[in-house]
Amino acid sequence: MSSTTTPTICKDLDGDDRWLSIHKRFVQECKEKDPDVMFIGDGILESLQFTDYWNSHFVPMHCLNFSIRTDCTQNVLWRLQNGELESVKPKVIVLHVGTNNIGDSAEEVAEGVLQIVATIRNKLPEVYIVIPTLLPRGQQPNALRDKNSTVNRLLKERCVGMNKVQMVCVDGGLIQSDGTISHHDMFDYLNLTNVGCKKVFEPVWDLLHQILTENEKERDLTPSE
Repeated sequence: MSSTTTPTICKDLDGDDRWLSIHKRFVQECKEKDPDVMFIGDGILESLQFTDYWNSHFVPMHCLNFSIRTDCTQNVLWRLQNGELESVKPKVIVLHVGTNNIGDSAEEVAEGVLQIVATIRNKLPEVYIVIPTLLPRGQQPNALRDKNSTVNRLLKERCVGMNKVQMVCVDGGLIQSDGTISHHDMFDYLNLTNVGCKKVFEPVWDLLHQILTENEKERDLTPSE
């Protein structure tokens, strides 16, 4: 079992127990709210909720965002095994994690993501799992960007045929013709700007809209008791 698949509490490097406090808040929100869509993952999803695009497109879908900026696969795994999927029955979970697993191989990162998928499926057998591809990172082409591409390829291969699991390619338009990424899309070449968020999450919104609409149709066709 590699570190990416071993549920792990995030180290309290700041000394204020912030990560655990956020986790406890998420667990409490599960008891109080009834989301249709849950976003779970790292900084890419965390920063999304502070954008205009989140407010205009995702808030009306009844979303909860359980994402923590620094999380690796093992941290998300721990959170999901310790209360963050209790008392909720979302129709869809959007999962983005792995870009922070700097020291792990592409194979290990993919294994970590798949372990999270298995955990979600175990706790919520009917939920639809949407996995946006890991985004490119760094202004110039670099090894971590290459690794994220490999993770995406491995996940695509292994998610084929999985019931209600779908990957979405979301990096269209981020890498320019000369191989660089613009600070207009990723202000620090890792996290997205407002403009970058719209580019990246439009395909996610389209898919969620499609899933939720189909879900409504199916419910309408189900005979009432």
